[in-house]
Parts: sequence; C-alpha cells; structure tokens
Amino acid sequence: MHNCTILSGKEVSDHVYRNLQDRVELLFKNNIRPGLAAVLVGENPASKIYIKMKTKKFHELGLKTETIKLSVDCSQEELIQVIKKINNDSSFHGILVQLPLPYHIDSKSVINSIVPEKDVDGFHPENAGFLSIGSPRFIPCTPKGVMRILEYYKIELSGKHVVVLGRSNIVGRPMSILTSLKTKGANSTTTICHSGSTDIERFTKIADIVIVALGVPNYLKKDMIKKDAILIDVGINRVNDNSEKGYKLCGDVFWEEVIEKAKAVTPVPGGVGPMTIAMLVENTVEAAENTLK
Repeated sequence: MHNCTILSGKEVSDHVYRNLQDRVELLFKNNIRPGLAAVLVGENPASKIYIKMKTKKFHELGLKTETIKLSVDCSQEELIQVIKKINNDSSFHGILVQLPLPYHIDSKSVINSIVPEKDVDGFHPENAGFLSIGSPRFIPCTPKGVMRILEYYKIELSGKHVVVLGRSNIVGRPMSILTSLKTKGANSTTTICHSGSTDIERFTKIADIVIVALGVPNYLKKDMIKKDAILIDVGINRVNDNSEKGYKLCGDVFWEEVIEKAKAVTPVPGGVGPMTIAMLVENTVEAAENTLK
C-alpha cells in the first residue's frame, strides 16, 4: 500500500494562530488593535465566502475588521476615494481589495492607490519589487502560506526541482520567486509553466515538487508526476454533481489518482485555503507591529 502524507493547511494554520497570540497581546498592551479593511465591489460569490471566513477569524482573535461594500457599477474614482480614506485611517493597518474587480475598473490603478505600508496582500509594485530582490515587506498570502506548509512539514527545497504551474501576480509569479530565493527554506531550482508553455508534462514528470495554480479542475494526473513527488494544490474549483448542494469543491490536482503515487499532497478543501487566511492575519499583525518601529 502506497503511503501518501496529507499536508493539512488546517493544522498548520492552527499552529500559526497559536504563535501569533503573544504578538497580538503585546500590541494590545500598546493600545494597538490590528485592523483590516476589506473592500468588496459587487457580489462575486467566491469573494463573499472568502470575506466571511476572514471576518470570522479576525473576530475570533479579537482583531478589528470591517468590510466596505460597493455596488458592482461603482466607478473607479469612487473606489479609489474609498481606499484613500482608509489609507488615512490609523485604526486600519491593512487594506485588502477583493479581486477580481469588475471589468470597467483597472485593477493596477486600484492596487497602486493603496499605501504600500498597508498593502497586506503584497500586490503593490513597491512590495512586489521588495519581494523580487529578496527583502520582502509583505509576502502575498497564498504563496506565503504554501512556503509555511513546506516549512512545517520539513520539506526541504534546497537543491530540489520545483515546477510552478501558473504565472499570476497573486500566486504563480511570487511563488516562483519565493522558492528560488537564496534564503533558508528556499533555494530551489524553479521552473514556471503557463498557458504559453508547450508539453508541460515534460517538466512535471521530473519535478520533486509541483505547485499547481491554474484553476483547472483535476488538471494534474498520476501519469504527469514522478513517484514520490510532493504536490501543492492551490486550485479551488466548483464542479457540478448530483449532491444536495449541486456541486463539489475540487482542486487542480486529480486527488484520487495522485495519492497512489505522490509522497505528499495538500487536500482541497483544507489545504492551502486556510493558510491564505492565516497569512492575511499574520501580515495584518506585522503591519500593526510596523507602526511601533
């Protein structure tokens, strides 16, 4: 019987929250309550679920969070004015603008309007630049969460071949930088594959670790990986089925197949998802700590 380790993001996130308690207590003693403002434009169902889960976690930890909801037809100027107001509000240490934004709004302009010191998502060009030279201010939450899972389960990256599938600024691009930085817990040889890559299997078959962030259900199958590969599944997809809900959640990795061959894999749900929220909390706490410096 092949033994495949399940890399539980739930377990790692609980560990993160325990480690944050002392830091939060210290901030409370300094009369600082870490605060996050989330801005939601429109009614995207996935965005609403994420914000609901995030809000629950912040409240559990006694942190401040507020969601500012704007209608789907609000103008770019209105949205930027809201962000500028939060930039100047010292009770909020972090700002999260929920992506994707409606088509008539330019995401880059919106992200650029967040003061970099409050950009807890790490998407502002200044913060992306700091990350790319190996001196990050805020690391984007999902890639940071992936690195923390690997660290928690003592999965060594140095000298290993990591293949990242996807090149978005939210996951794939920062993931490729983080894994290959000359730092503790990284130092891998990283290949990044994307929609312009031909014969992706050629790369995944020789990878020690595959990080999949494509948004394609069950994309990575057993015949695409080598034996004892480690798989990190960032995808979360709704697939219609005959259940009461009418759908099930699945990742970009074909779970039922790969567990017969992989050494370790993150589940969906319960893998990378809980870590994204844990890292958002941690980045907000860091932003609050930075005001003490």
